[in-house]
This record gives sequence, C-alpha cells and structure tokens, in this order.
Amino acid sequence: MTDKEKYLLRNWQPENIEFWESRGKKIATRNLWISIPCLLLAFSVWLVWSIVVAKLPSVGFDYSTDQLFWLAALPGLSGATLRVFYSFMIPIFGGRKWTALSTASLLVPALGVGFAVQNSATPYPVFVILALLCGLGGGNFASSMANIAYFFPKATKGNALALNAGLGNLGVSVMQFVVPIVITAGVFGAIGGSPQTLPDGSQVWMQNAGFIWVPLLAASTIAAWFGMNDIDGTRASIREQIVILRRRHNWIMCVLYTGTFGSFIGYSAGFPLLIKTQFPQVDALSYAFLGPLVGALSRASTGWVSDKYGGGRITFWTFAGMIIAVLGVLFFLPGQVSAGNFWGFFACFMLLFVLTGIGNASTFQMIPTIVRQEVPRLVPGIGPEAALVQSERESASIIAFTSAIAAYGAFFIPKAYGTSIGVTGGPEAALICFAVFYGVCLATTWWFYSRRGAPVPA
Repeated sequence: MTDKEKYLLRNWQPENIEFWESRGKKIATRNLWISIPCLLLAFSVWLVWSIVVAKLPSVGFDYSTDQLFWLAALPGLSGATLRVFYSFMIPIFGGRKWTALSTASLLVPALGVGFAVQNSATPYPVFVILALLCGLGGGNFASSMANIAYFFPKATKGNALALNAGLGNLGVSVMQFVVPIVITAGVFGAIGGSPQTLPDGSQVWMQNAGFIWVPLLAASTIAAWFGMNDIDGTRASIREQIVILRRRHNWIMCVLYTGTFGSFIGYSAGFPLLIKTQFPQVDALSYAFLGPLVGALSRASTGWVSDKYGGGRITFWTFAGMIIAVLGVLFFLPGQVSAGNFWGFFACFMLLFVLTGIGNASTFQMIPTIVRQEVPRLVPGIGPEAALVQSERESASIIAFTSAIAAYGAFFIPKAYGTSIGVTGGPEAALICFAVFYGVCLATTWWFYSRRGAPVPA
C-alpha cells in the first residue's frame, strides 16, 4: 500500500448508519481532534498582535494610537482575504495535506514576530508586513471548517463544526492568557534572546509572544501529516466550486455570519486596546482573554442547541440579544459627564462574546440545511444520490466562503474603533453602527429563515 492509499479514504459514506457506527465515526473523530489544535494555534498566531500592540509602547516603540490599531487590524484584513482562497483548497489538495502545509506556514510569522520585537529600532513597515503575515492563521479557518464538514453526517455536523470552530476559536483566549505570562520570563534561555526593560525597571521577553508557538506548530504539523486523511470523491476544481457565487443564500449567510463571527473575531482583536484607551486605570491584559474564552466555549458547547431547535430560530434571538448588549456597552462607556463603569462595560462585553459564540454555531448549522433544500430546486432532474453529493460539496464551500467574508470583521472593528476615537474622541459612533448592522441581520434572519412561511426554513 502506497502512502497515498494509506491516507486516502475511498467510498466515504457518513450518512450510512452501519458504515458510520462500524468505521466512519472513529475516523472522523480522529481527524476532528487533530484539526482542533491546528486551528487553535492558527487563531493564536492570527490574533497575537492584539496583545503585542498593547505592550509595544512600554518597550520603546513610539507609535500613535491609530498606528497601534492598524497593527491590530491588519492581520484581520490579510486573514480574511486569504480565507477567500483557502476556502477552495480542500477539494484541490485534500484535507490532510492542506492542514499540514497551512499549519507549517505559521512558523514564518511566529518566528518573525519573535525576532522583530527584540529591537526598538525595527521600522514600522516591518511590523506591518509581519501583521499581514499573521493573517495566514486567519486563512486556516476556512479550509479547516470545509474539511471537517465532509467527515460528519447531517445529524451531527452542526456539533462537529461547533467543536472544531469553538475550540479553535479558543486559540484567541489561550494566546491572550499565555502571552502576558510567558513574556515575563526567559522561557527559552539564552537562545531566546535578551529581555527588554520596562519604564518601572522590570524586564520582559516580548519575543516569547512569537517564539512560544514554534514548537507547538511543529508538533501539530507532524500530527496532521501522519494522523489525518484525505477523502476520495471530494475533489473538485475551483471552477466547479465557484457555482456557490451564484447562490443567493450564500451571500445572505455571508451577511449573517459577519454579524456573528465577524463580531467575535473583531471584538477579540480590538478588546485589549479598547480597554486600555477607555479605562486606562485598568490592566487590560488581566481581563481581555476572558472575552474570547467565553465566546469560544459558548460556540463549542451550543452546537447541539441548533441541531435540536433549528439554527434560524437561535440566530434570530442571538441578534436580538446582541443589540441589547451593545446598547449596554454604550451606556457604561466613559463620557464627558461620566467616568463610566468598567464592570458594567465588561459584563455587557462578556454577554456580547457569549452571544457571538452561540450565533457562530447556529449560522453554520443553517448552511447545510439551506443547501439541501435549494440544490434539488436549483438543479432540476438531479437524482437523490447526486443531490446529496452536490449538497455536501456546496455546503462545505459555502461554510468556507462565508467564513472568509466574515473574517473581515477582524479588520473593520478595530479600525472602526480607531477611526471613531480619532474623529469623535470616543468609540461610540462605531458601536452604534454595529448595533444598526445587528438590526439588519435580525430582520434578514426573520424574513428568510425563521418566520412562519419563510422561503427556506432553517
């Protein structure tokens, strides 16, 4: 048996109960649990700038608030753009090979960040390039979700995707918790470089923000190469896959997923610096990791809710809750006549993160349900078996593509904060725009998917 045959799954039938219980479930679960740490590390590298930018001024980098928000936002811009291309990679290369390759590629920005932050004379354009390269981690989500979508039957697909995405999203919180700790010690000894001195005389090893991921990325790359599988029959050219660009509901779901995941990743990227600018008396790094943590855990733990009650219904109420939470954030922000209330602000943001996690799971649960209804209508005369194959392929591509569009939230939300603060003196204008957008998402969900008599009930 050749290596190709060893890792290639032929005649994959997850909807066949006998096949699933005897063989398929074990294989799918193994691929899922290798995929999760790879995706977790991808999110860690992607959002590492959310912590690095909050520390750069204290170690000698003299950048303006707008420049710092740019560095926090740029990985979101490149990550979202890369996701557009990554969303089509699994049917071309195969899940195993692409997961290993894309995970290994993250070694470049991890090492680059580690070396660049050691010298306060490093030019700003170098940091811009490294921030853009960290977007490689953002691209991985699209291909990872498309890959896992192929492995599981419809009955458990929502939960599997929620676990992969939710525990993968946990990488943001893990990074925001781990990095502030590892930069306080010479973890790698002499080979890790010299420390930097803070204004209070204490020392930090900022390079560990990048170096800490290197051994973990290497181990995960090896695990993916030797432990995952490619699925025969899922191969398709880009031309075959881009049929989804003609599907109306692909674009509608892009809007809804931008409201959920775009908010999660954008709030994660901008939260530490937002705390630092609005409540300078608070140690932002002591609390920032909690937002992505509760968002990731709520996504991972609520996939079954959408499987049971319907993704459309859950998504509708999620957007209603997000509008209320944003209004709460606005109420507790400091203003001209008030110093604000950090704990009220923090509580409302935690609610926002929880709701984004629930909405992330519910929107992804909706996609296969919608596509299975639409394919027989859009492709007249297609047989049941061919319709199932086409639905699975389109579902995986739409899941990946919507994640690509939504990832632009990682750029627009931090940049919106910076622009709003620069123009008006505070982030209120940006938050009001977010609330209005959630209202649009709520109305869209109701009209197309959750009302009685909806065109495509989901």
